[in-house]
Amino acid sequence: MHLALFDFDHTITTCDSYARFLRKVATPAQLATAKWQAGPWVFGYRVGLVSARALRARVTRLVFSGRSLDEMAAHGADHARNALPGMLRAEMMRRIDWHQAQGHEVVLVSASLDLYLQPWCAQHGLSLICNKLEHHAGVLSGRYADGDCGPHKAAQIRLRYDLSHYACVHAYGDSREDKPMLAL
Repeated sequence: MHLALFDFDHTITTCDSYARFLRKVATPAQLATAKWQAGPWVFGYRVGLVSARALRARVTRLVFSGRSLDEMAAHGADHARNALPGMLRAEMMRRIDWHQAQGHEVVLVSASLDLYLQPWCAQHGLSLICNKLEHHAGVLSGRYADGDCGPHKAAQIRLRYDLSHYACVHAYGDSREDKPMLAL
């Protein structure tokens, strides 16, 4: 048996699906505030002074704090159904199909959110390791439930899969956060 691990944003997709989802669900007030509260962080990220992890935590807190889990899950399902198909790289979808046709276990490993990745993975028959938002009584806190898995992808994979049971591990990714996963 083989294991195939795929990053999502910029690997399976042509763009950052998380940023597009954030812009879709942010309220007008959040969008206005984000220019001042997140703008410098975005600039810092682009010039290499702010990590992807720190930027994700900042914008996640800005957009999701105090929001309804049910409302955001509905937005996520809509995003998976209507927005993601236009972002997909055909060659990567063919690669996923090839792995599945070979009988390989295929896992999406992403720092993006389960709100839209879970319905997308269910549609495509993929297992999923990703960020999940913390909530209490159906209200989102703006924090990750188990911390940001982005920099810990390889550790999360090892927690869920005994790699010694696989004859080969295939990995696909494009970022610094993917390097430990690619090394598997």
